[in-house]
Amino acid sequence: MRRVLVSLLAVLVLAVPGLAQQPSGDLEGSVHAIDTEEPLAGIAVRVVEIDRSVATDDRGRFRFTDLPAGSYTLEIVSLGEVVEERKVTLQAGESADLEVSLAPRTVEAPEIRVVLDRLRTVGSHARETRIAGAAHYIGPEELVELPTVFDDVHDVLRTVPGVYVQEEEGYGLRPNVGLRGTGSERSGKITLMEDGVLIAPAPYAAPSAYYFPVVGRMEAVEVRKGSSQIQYGPRTIGGAINLISSTIPEALSWSAEIQGGSEETGKAWLKAGDSGEHFGWLAETYQARTGGFKRLEGGGDTGFEIQDYLVKGRVRTAPDAEVYQELQLKLHRYDEISNETYLGLTEADFETDPFRRYAASQKDVMDADQTQVQLRHFLRPTPAIDLTTVAYRNDFARNWFKLGKVLGEGIATVLEEPGAFPEAMAVLRGADSEADALVLRANNREYWAAGVQSILGVRFDGLGGHEAQLGVRYHRDEMDRFQHEDGFRMTNGRMVRTSSGAPGSQSNRVSEATALSLFVQDEIRIGRLTVSPGVRYETIDFTRTDFATDDPGRTSPTRIRENEVSEWIPGVGLAWAPRKDVRLFGGVHRGFGPPGPGADEATEAEKSVNWELGAKIDREALRAQVVGFYSDYENILGRATLAIGDPTGAGEIFNGGAVEVTGLEVSADVDPGRLAAAGFGLPMRIAYTWTTAEFETGFESDFDPWGTVEPGDELPYLPEHQLHASVGVEHGRWDGRLVLQASSAMRTVAGQGPIPEGQGTDAFGVWSLAAGYAVTPWAKLQVGVENLTDEVYVVARRPAGARPGLPRTLQAGIRLVR
Repeated sequence: MRRVLVSLLAVLVLAVPGLAQQPSGDLEGSVHAIDTEEPLAGIAVRVVEIDRSVATDDRGRFRFTDLPAGSYTLEIVSLGEVVEERKVTLQAGESADLEVSLAPRTVEAPEIRVVLDRLRTVGSHARETRIAGAAHYIGPEELVELPTVFDDVHDVLRTVPGVYVQEEEGYGLRPNVGLRGTGSERSGKITLMEDGVLIAPAPYAAPSAYYFPVVGRMEAVEVRKGSSQIQYGPRTIGGAINLISSTIPEALSWSAEIQGGSEETGKAWLKAGDSGEHFGWLAETYQARTGGFKRLEGGGDTGFEIQDYLVKGRVRTAPDAEVYQELQLKLHRYDEISNETYLGLTEADFETDPFRRYAASQKDVMDADQTQVQLRHFLRPTPAIDLTTVAYRNDFARNWFKLGKVLGEGIATVLEEPGAFPEAMAVLRGADSEADALVLRANNREYWAAGVQSILGVRFDGLGGHEAQLGVRYHRDEMDRFQHEDGFRMTNGRMVRTSSGAPGSQSNRVSEATALSLFVQDEIRIGRLTVSPGVRYETIDFTRTDFATDDPGRTSPTRIRENEVSEWIPGVGLAWAPRKDVRLFGGVHRGFGPPGPGADEATEAEKSVNWELGAKIDREALRAQVVGFYSDYENILGRATLAIGDPTGAGEIFNGGAVEVTGLEVSADVDPGRLAAAGFGLPMRIAYTWTTAEFETGFESDFDPWGTVEPGDELPYLPEHQLHASVGVEHGRWDGRLVLQASSAMRTVAGQGPIPEGQGTDAFGVWSLAAGYAVTPWAKLQVGVENLTDEVYVVARRPAGARPGLPRTLQAGIRLVR
C-alpha cells in the first residue's frame, strides 16, 4: 500500500503543472461512411502535435478535451494505416466539431472490423438496438464512470435489468449472478464467456464460477437474454454474459490508473499497445489488494491480493488484400490469495458487530491461479463471407482451506440454531477446546477446459437481406477433486493443528464432459421487419469416476457413472421498426440446462419455454428499453454444495419440479443537458426489474434453500424489486456521479407470505458518489465513496450465517490516458 501511495504522489507532482495551462478548447467529431452515412466505430483518431489518440465509439464519435489553442493535424487510422488527414485550428474556449467521411476504398477496413466482432454477443449500443431481443452493452466510458472501489462486477451488472446478483464477501471475488429467474449461486446457471469463449473453470462438468474474470481490465460487458441468446449455450434459460478484454489499439497508446483508499486498499492498472499495417500488440496488468473490512478476533488479514496479466499479439495481411486474414494470440495469467471464509455470524452477533469475524475463521484462505490461452484466426475470402476460428485452453487450480465443522457439527447448522450448540459457539468465538474440535477442509480442486470453435458469417439477398451465422464447437473439460480435512484445537484464541488428513481422504474423484454443439441463426431484414430464427444443438457425454478415499494413487476406481444429454434448442425473434429510432420486438425460445456428471438416471435436464415482448428507443441523447418476460420451467435443477450450506459439499444434482417466472425490465439513459444544448452534461440512468417466481409443484428435498416446498412457494435468493439509478454532471474539466443501488429483501429459504426472521436478506438502498477533475488532457484526478451513508445490511445467509455488505469505503487516485 505504501508503494501505491508513493507512486500516486509522484504522478500528482508531475501532473500539477498542468493546472496552470493556457486557455484551451475541445475538439470533437464523428467518422462515418461517405456512401451509407453509417457511423464507423473503432477508428483511431490521432492528434499529431501532442501524440494522443482516441478510438471512435459505437456512434462514430470522438472527443479531445482541454487542448491548448492552436493548429492541429488529425490522422484517421484504420488497421494500422492512415486513411485520412485533416487540419484544424482551435480557438481558446472554442468547442470545434469535425465530421470525417471515408470513401469506399477506406471503408473496407471498418467493414472488416464489424465481422471481426463475431466473438462479441452485442458489439455496441447501436447494435444493441437492432438485435431482435433483449440485449445490453456496457462500454468503456460506462465502466470507468461507476464508483466501485474494487471493480466489483456485481455493481457493473446491476446497471442491467433482469440480472440478479447476490453478494457474499463484499468484493465480488466469486460473483453469484442469475438472469431472468435462474439461480444465482456461483453463476452456475448462465453462459459465462470472455471474448466469446466459455470461461467458467469447467463450463459443462462443473459450471460454478469459482474463477470470474477481473472486470477492471475489461473494455466492455455484454448481456444477452431472450431468443437471440440461443447461439451462446450450453445454458440458454436465463441468458449469456460476455466480457470483452482490451483490444489491440490501432495506434500507439497507453493508459494507467493508480488508486488508494481505506483498509490498506490499493489498485494499479497499466495498459499499452500499438499497431502497424501488419503487426499489433498489447500488454496489460491489473494489481489490487486490501486488508479487508472485517475484524478478525485475535487479529489478522481479511482481505485479498490479486495479480492479473494479459498479453496479445497479432499479425495480419494488408487491409486491401484480396483475401484478408488475421491471426491473434492471447495469453492470460491470474493469481489470487484471499483470506475469505464461509463462516458468517449469528443474528445476535450481527446486530452487535456486523463486521466481526469469529476466531475460528483465522486459517481460512483461498489460493487460486488461472491461465488462459487463445489462438484466433479470422478469414475473409469475399466481402460477403467471413470465418472466425478460436482454439482455446483454460486451466484453473484452487485450494480453499476453510472451516467446515466444530465439535462434529456443520457450521451452517450451528449458526442457524446457536442456542442449541453453546459449546460449539464458544469455540467459534475463541474458547479453548480439545484436539480436532475444529475441522478444516482443504477444498483442493483442479480444472481444465479446452476446445475449438468456428463461426461462419454469410451475407446475401433473397426474400430480404440476410445476415446468417453457422457455428460449431467441440469442447472438453474436467474437474479433479482431491480433498482432505485437518483437525485443530483452539488455545488462547489461536488455532493449532492437531491432525493432518491424507490427500484425497475426503473427496477423490474426477468429473469430465465432452460436448459438441452446433447453431444456425439468421437475421432476415424485410423492409422494417426483422426476423431472427435459429436453432442450437447440444450433445454432451458426462463421466464421473470415484476413487476410494484411501487410494491417493488412484489405482482402481470404485465407481464410474456415465450419462449423456442431447437437446435441440429452437428460438425465433421478431422486430419491427415503425420509425428509425423505435423498435418493437418479441420472441420465444427453448431454455436448456444440462444436469452434469454424476447425476442419477432419474435426474433430467432443466428445460423451459421462455417468452419476451418489448420495445426499444435509440435517439441522440435517449436510449431506453422496456421488456416483459415469462419463463415456464420444467425440472428445475439444484446442486448440493458447501456454497449453499450443505455440510457434505458432495455436489449431488437433483430436480425440483416446475416453476413459473414473470417479470418486467425497464432501462433508460438520457442526458437532458445535451438535449437542451445547455453547455453541460446531465447524464441520467435507470435500470429496474420486477420479478415473481413460484414453484408450481410441491415436493420434499434435502436441498437447504428449498426444503419442503408447497405449490406457490417463492424461489429463494430472487428479489421482487431491483433498482439502479444514477445522475451525473459533466462540465469542463469536472464531472461527478451519484448512484443508488437498491433491492427488496430476498428469501433464503423457499416459502410464502412474510419472510420469517432469519430466513431472508435485508432490503437496502446504498448510495455511492464519484467525482473527477481533468488536471491535463491526459491526466484525471478521481475520488469515490461507496456506501456513502454507511448502511449496514445482511446480503446473504449462505453458506453459514449472516454476512454484511461492503461498509462505507473511500478511494482516490489518478487515471492517465495517452
